[in-house]
Amino acid sequence: MSSNDLIVRYRGWMSEDNFRKIVEIAEYLGREGDELIFRISKHKLVSRRLTADDVLGVLDEVGLQYDKFFEDRLREFFSRVRGTATIHFREGKLVLSFDRYLGDIYHTHLKDLLKYNKVGKYFYAYPSKYHELRKTLTGLGFSVNDLTGFKDSIPLPVKASFKGSLREYQLEALNRWLSNSGRGIVALPTGSGKTHIGIAAITSINEATLIITYTKEQLTQWEKFIKTFTDIPPSHIGLYYSREKKILPVTLATYQTAFKYIEKLAPHFNLLIIDEVHHLPAEKFKHIAITSPAKYRLGLSATPYREDGKHSELFPLMGDVVYQKTTQELAEKGFLAKFRIETIKVDLKSDEKKEYLKLRKQFRELVGGLDFKTLVDLAKRGDEKAIRALEVHSEVLKILSMSESKLEKVKEIVERELSEGKKIIVFAHYVALAEKIANELGAYLLTGEMEETKRKSILDQFRRAESGVLVVTTVGDEGLDIPDASVGILVAGTGSRRQFIQRLGRLLRPKPGKEAVLYEIVIKGSSEEFQARKRKTVSLDDLAGVYEGSEQNL
Repeated sequence: MSSNDLIVRYRGWMSEDNFRKIVEIAEYLGREGDELIFRISKHKLVSRRLTADDVLGVLDEVGLQYDKFFEDRLREFFSRVRGTATIHFREGKLVLSFDRYLGDIYHTHLKDLLKYNKVGKYFYAYPSKYHELRKTLTGLGFSVNDLTGFKDSIPLPVKASFKGSLREYQLEALNRWLSNSGRGIVALPTGSGKTHIGIAAITSINEATLIITYTKEQLTQWEKFIKTFTDIPPSHIGLYYSREKKILPVTLATYQTAFKYIEKLAPHFNLLIIDEVHHLPAEKFKHIAITSPAKYRLGLSATPYREDGKHSELFPLMGDVVYQKTTQELAEKGFLAKFRIETIKVDLKSDEKKEYLKLRKQFRELVGGLDFKTLVDLAKRGDEKAIRALEVHSEVLKILSMSESKLEKVKEIVERELSEGKKIIVFAHYVALAEKIANELGAYLLTGEMEETKRKSILDQFRRAESGVLVVTTVGDEGLDIPDASVGILVAGTGSRRQFIQRLGRLLRPKPGKEAVLYEIVIKGSSEEFQARKRKTVSLDDLAGVYEGSEQNL
């Protein structure tokens, strides 16, 4: 036998089934003592388009022994057969070239990973596929000439440890993510401590980490918590935001900044944590995950399921939902405050109703039988009738949101709850509505137009107050560390389950004996009432895991 032969031996009796399996890849040479001798058939390997991993898989299944030297020679054989694959990182893509014709290898093994640019005449893939691609090429027997600068591991300069303690469900979530090869999404309600899980993930994986947040406020919160709950030196923690752009072993950036600079950031990190991950499928933001080669990926969200259905694009980029608990489940166990939801119906004033009915009729005449999604698509293409219909739709919603009847009911609820010393958050969609309510109530006001320093000052004042009222626009839905309150009032009805859950979560920080209440004020007989009723057809236990489109009927 030649020294180049790939010989394997089997001691003892072999079943007929296993014998058939081994002769699919090898030739039987006979018996020596109590050992069966086989020579791997290179002809069979090539003609059947097998890979080195295919061969090793058969040997493992049958129970044939082989050593590292045998495996190296097997892969060397395939590298001679397959050739060399060279990988570059260019303009956000992995660009590949091969020193020989791929033939059927592409269609049988690489088609799902590689695309072909007919103009440039090259193969390419996205960096998110980097580790899978390298493994596949190596398994196929290619010698890989990797010029990307990417690495299989980028350890933190120090062995980081977690200085905090995790609640039962937080530890369960972390372990579920780790057991899924460090990939996937954790879906937990607002206020349940998702950031702590993310920080524990950093210390568990101990790899260079890029953290993406939706707002600057979230970014600074993460920075503060990392410094508080780990022993990672501050000199290893950097912000990549605005004028301060430092790439350090643990780097934090907002969606907007990461999107602009992801090609520069990409090679430096092997763990990608994306907070409020439901934003990721937006057309430009998803390129953050696509262009990152990070092997480990953690998405965090109260509600990863999107009303537009684009969560289907999220899971291939970050992994599936590996752990999920609902608001109700955590409240029942005492991790969040107990709560109740009260829907209060009010009537439009006579002049408001007259205008509402006129606009609703106008809207229906403009729309005809079109569904709302089609209407939006037509408007995007410049259809004047569709554009006008959307303008009328917006006017209708404004009447519903700004009704004087709602303002009267808000005053009534606030007066009653303040008399009991409660802290109250009023959620108003429109800035004009928020300003009007705040003026009428003498309340704190928080809007997206305010400077960061002013917003921080208002939040600090509300935090220190024993009772009071804070009126917020949608700026309060995400990214702000809003102080504890036990009463919430939704003035403008929302068809978004995500928004509803996020606002409820603002009230659920646990305290002994606390019961939070969320009042939802809706206009009787309108789409708001329909939306509120429809939400209740699915219990709050299911809200975090159910996708349903927003109701658009008027």
